[in-house]
Amino acid sequence: MVIVMSFCGLCLLLAAGKILRSLIPLFQKLYLPASVIGGIVGLLLINTAGPHLSQNWFAGWTALPGFLINVVFASLFLGAPTPKLRGIWNITAPQLCFGQIIAWGQYAVGLGLTGLVLMPLFGVPIQFGNLLEIGFEGGHGTVAGLTESFEKLHWEAGKDLGFAMATAGMILGIVIGMCLINWAARHGHITSIRSFADQSKLEQCGVYPPGEQPSAGRQTVFSDSVDSLALHIALIGIAVLIGYGFKELLLLLDTVAPEGVREMHILPSFPLFPLCMIGGLLLQTLLRITKLHIIADHAQMQRLAGAALDFLVLSAVASIRIDFVAAYWLPLLLLIVFGALWNVFGVLYLAPRLFKVAWFERAIAEFGQASGVTATGLLLLRTVDPDNKTCAASAFGYKQLFHEPFMGGGIITSLALPVVMARGGGLLFWIISVAGVIFWFLLWFFLLRGRTE
Repeated sequence: MVIVMSFCGLCLLLAAGKILRSLIPLFQKLYLPASVIGGIVGLLLINTAGPHLSQNWFAGWTALPGFLINVVFASLFLGAPTPKLRGIWNITAPQLCFGQIIAWGQYAVGLGLTGLVLMPLFGVPIQFGNLLEIGFEGGHGTVAGLTESFEKLHWEAGKDLGFAMATAGMILGIVIGMCLINWAARHGHITSIRSFADQSKLEQCGVYPPGEQPSAGRQTVFSDSVDSLALHIALIGIAVLIGYGFKELLLLLDTVAPEGVREMHILPSFPLFPLCMIGGLLLQTLLRITKLHIIADHAQMQRLAGAALDFLVLSAVASIRIDFVAAYWLPLLLLIVFGALWNVFGVLYLAPRLFKVAWFERAIAEFGQASGVTATGLLLLRTVDPDNKTCAASAFGYKQLFHEPFMGGGIITSLALPVVMARGGGLLFWIISVAGVIFWFLLWFFLLRGRTE
């Protein structure tokens, strides 16, 4: 009954989050997702009425985010068409430079602040600085995917601090993002803004008007052979299995690795979810080679990933250990503030110099992703460019192909934690982060500065 009660409890919280969002105008104006609202409700219930409730209601919540993030990453490339890389690069190169500068800058700011201020004053470990990129750029999914890494590296508090950071980043991303949009509108940087007042009542509640509901995907097989949705879930499972095979290979390689590599715990602590992304890419390539790619519809994959992400965020927020967060509330707050300031600096100072056209539209999408999740970036972009009149949507979308495999939950995010926790690794990775910011700026300066995109 534990599984049944835990699942039903999450469903009740998600429905409660949606109802509260529909009833409370403030939540609507802040565009808070129902998963975050429901997660906060669950967090309050556990920490107030928890002793009087059966543990079965929330016994399975803590393990769920670490599993669901594998589903999200495994589905990224499944069913997606194979684009021409040269054409994509021409559109998205400046966007990629901007995104990389922001991401590497979060490491530079986080580790620099931790080493110079937070460690001497509050005694936090150096890896505390990683939380900025993990929680802001990565979000709840990345924190969930790194749960095993936190445990293997003996820093269990990192998971709860990361979830708190991700929750703060998502909320600040929307709130500050809307403030930046209003500023840009007053100064004439955008003209196509669609304000909250312009939306219908149903839209404000987050419900599509009748007759305007978009398709959730196409059925690719006849249901008398196998249900189309079941087949897509199976493909995701196969992609996860391929990723799991790579994970086992890393564990095998660790047994024959040099002693210095084994002491850093890089291979055993490497999370599963980036490997699942590689598994999905390999499976999609195999389907295309064998002409079976027609059985995978990317729209259905996106809906499955979206559902997994909603339940991931819901269970992650509800499962935050308040005692860990309370013990580090001041250094965590300082990290959040300086991280938000860096992201705002990127929008107001860097973006007008890196982008020749639609600089604010392209910057605000990046701000949303760098503060919360990709969906936050798309929400802010839809507000300033509702009819896709600029190149911002295509540049931002294509940029993910080059950006996400490395930052915000990709390979670099996964490797950074064990490297920073190694002796002298904090200073080393801070230098690498500063060099990363400089590299991407120089790449734009020498190769892209004179272009018109």
